[in-house]
Amino acid sequence: MAGKFVIGKRTNGDFQFNLKAGNGQVILASQGYSDRSGCLNGVESVRTHSQDDANFERQTAKDGSPYFTLKASNGKVIGQSEMYSGVAARDNGIESVKSHAPDAAIADETA
Repeated sequence: MAGKFVIGKRTNGDFQFNLKAGNGQVILASQGYSDRSGCLNGVESVRTHSQDDANFERQTAKDGSPYFTLKASNGKVIGQSEMYSGVAARDNGIESVKSHAPDAAIADETA
């Protein structure tokens, strides 16, 4: 099953997208956007920037949990992963974003 970008609204009214893997698990969550068009631009940015490994920043949270962020060419964070149980799981998450993002459908749950 293919991945998909799910567009929703936060409690504060901002738009947000989540990239979900074929199994429905969120593999990348976006920042908040004030309007739908900005959110859609964020989706396109993920499609583009996810294909270059250099755009993934592998990080470790204060509690030791590995996670990653995806950055645009201007250095701005486009999205962040969940916290993972280990480095191998985080790296699998990165590979999942790379494989799902380019062809993922968009499901707009705000319309």
